[in-house]
Amino acid sequence: MERVKRFKIVSGATKSLRDIVDYADAPYTLLFTRPCELRWVDLGLERMLQIAEDTGAAMVYADHFNGVEPAPVIDCQPGSLRDDFDFGGALLYRTECFRKAVESMDVDYRYAALYDLRLRVSEMGRLVHIPEFLYYETDADNRDSDVKQFDYVNPRNREVQIEMEAACTAHLKRIGAWLAPVFKDVDLSEGDFPVEASVVIPCKNRVQTIGDAIRSALNQKTDFAYNVIVVDDNSDDGSVEVIKSFSSDPRLVYIAQDSSWHAIGGNWNAAIHHPACGRFALQLDSDDVYSGPDTVRKFVEAFRQQNCAMVVGSYRITDFELNTLPPGLIDHREWTEDNGRNNALRVNGLGAPRGFFVPLLRRINFPVTKYGEDYAVGLRISREYRIGRIYEELYCCRRWGGNSDSALPLEKVNANNYYKDRLRTWELQARLALNADSGK
Repeated sequence: MERVKRFKIVSGATKSLRDIVDYADAPYTLLFTRPCELRWVDLGLERMLQIAEDTGAAMVYADHFNGVEPAPVIDCQPGSLRDDFDFGGALLYRTECFRKAVESMDVDYRYAALYDLRLRVSEMGRLVHIPEFLYYETDADNRDSDVKQFDYVNPRNREVQIEMEAACTAHLKRIGAWLAPVFKDVDLSEGDFPVEASVVIPCKNRVQTIGDAIRSALNQKTDFAYNVIVVDDNSDDGSVEVIKSFSSDPRLVYIAQDSSWHAIGGNWNAAIHHPACGRFALQLDSDDVYSGPDTVRKFVEAFRQQNCAMVVGSYRITDFELNTLPPGLIDHREWTEDNGRNNALRVNGLGAPRGFFVPLLRRINFPVTKYGEDYAVGLRISREYRIGRIYEELYCCRRWGGNSDSALPLEKVNANNYYKDRLRTWELQARLALNADSGK
């Protein structure tokens, strides 16, 4: 008997998977999901079959070559819930699991069928990564990483995202990790603070942009007291001199870090624990600017009106001269009161700019890392507290070569994605325990 039946699938429709099940009569079913040629290295398919049999995996996938370039992928964790997880094009399913998953599908998706499939199969067994280069393919999507990362918030992809959210939500309900829209109250009068709000600007070698950021923050118009906390992490490019040029303004609070490891998360911790920090801490990256003089005021109003522990605004992608770049406004309208905290486990970020209620933030703190620190805090807050939204533009996110999320090499993209998957894994475990303790 043939050990594996091979199919090329170019549709994300549930019907396509049901059609394949009718012909999947071998122990393993191989799906190739890319619109290009699949070419195996010598004995590559045999190696995948061997690992599938040795591990008892529900599905195996492998590193490969994109054209002639190595294209390693990463291990799939329980928290690898994002729908853009890169498995490569060749997915070898144990047919028993494949068939059971497809037969259990109760929604006819146009786009999310493959995503729904792997979530259901992951409930039956492990998805095993083989860190060996076993085949060649050519990915038709050759866009840079900094362009791809905005696909999930591009309004043109809204119909796709609605389906992806539905599939992920159903998965969370099946495994007991879904959270109902019931939130803890926040006492916004807690604590005594010298000012109502602080704009927090972490800085590390941003001599070209830090002046614009500080000026943007100091130009805010409010009817309450606020300040601007700039945390410099050992800049040696002239950034410190630019920061100090604003020292005549008493609203500027300058924090110089020591030479130990801080990263963005540690710099935020220094700001929020400083005695000058206000009740609400508002994000402004050192290479970006607020869209207008009313951003701080709108943040504080949103906290009060929505009674929340965190607020996320909307931003516009621009070049260095503030000309709009595609996809333009990023407003994260996929966030809803009913399901935002669950959908947060599927998307790779919660949006910007962000504001935090400082008493709670001082209990949670930021992880001391330079990537994903804000996402970690947002996930933690969303587990128990309401996150408010402002859907109008507050912020200009300037794209240039110095951005931390500018076009990155594949190795860095993989490392960043692996870390965020780990954050989601920890959060998933916490939510499972929370529901177990509450008897849900």
